[in-house]
Amino acid sequence: MVAGQGFGFAGLWHEHVQAVPYPSDLTDEQWELVEPVITAWKARHPSVSGRQGKYAMRETVNAILYQNRTGCQWEFLPHDMPPPGAVKYYFYLWRDEGTDQDVHDLLRWQLRERRKRLADPSLVVLGTQSIHASVGVPATTTGRDAAKRVPGRKRCLAVDVPGLVIDCVVLPASAHENTAGIALLDGVAEQCYTVKKALVDQGFKKKVVEHGKDLGIDVEIVERNPDDKGFVPQAKRWIMEQTNGILMFYRRLVRDYKHRPTSSRSRVLWAMTSVMSRRLTGATIASWRTA
Repeated sequence: MVAGQGFGFAGLWHEHVQAVPYPSDLTDEQWELVEPVITAWKARHPSVSGRQGKYAMRETVNAILYQNRTGCQWEFLPHDMPPPGAVKYYFYLWRDEGTDQDVHDLLRWQLRERRKRLADPSLVVLGTQSIHASVGVPATTTGRDAAKRVPGRKRCLAVDVPGLVIDCVVLPASAHENTAGIALLDGVAEQCYTVKKALVDQGFKKKVVEHGKDLGIDVEIVERNPDDKGFVPQAKRWIMEQTNGILMFYRRLVRDYKHRPTSSRSRVLWAMTSVMSRRLTGATIASWRTA
């Protein structure tokens, strides 16, 4: 029968589609880098029934990375991935328990050591980027950056010389650079006692320098040459712009959709996890411009 033949063809086609990985999926080699942290977490959180769970943890991570890269809503996750409710459950749980940070830091240490560097840096670069927030984001967690004329949130990063994220803080766009700098220095000092110097731009003021002294971190304000016209990269400071540019390939980060700033921070960690897993395995992924 024609109908039966058509149904059979559709079934075979669907099987073929499910077997083809998405460009954002972790390869076997990349999953081996992430799996130890996820397996250890799962061992600490056994299900009530004693089973491993209905959905594979690898596919849950792939769903988070897919959403990060494509920017889709929870309900628009592909049908061959775990249900949106399950992915959302693990995303928030891993955010609250710091599992996203554990995965991110493990890869950062490995990548730095691969490049013949110590696991933790001695110098960081601090910077901020104001991004628009979605209409559904609570007004209590957003503001307006008067200088850049951007209503939304301010993504604040501390990166090392290779451009890897050491810490991330998400604030209302109206927050002063001093507030961002102080919060970043606190986070850096808590995570990396090895950091002794931080480079910042002229938006950061004396309060940040003084706070750095209290933490044992020498904060240097890199001033722009008044004779320069247009955008001129500053030594080492340009690394911050490079990292911001890389994050813009992840459409979920182009605009802030998350109600909680901690969720926005988690999105940055997962994006960098994707970046670092590819660098460690020599893999690439098509950008918007080349796809």
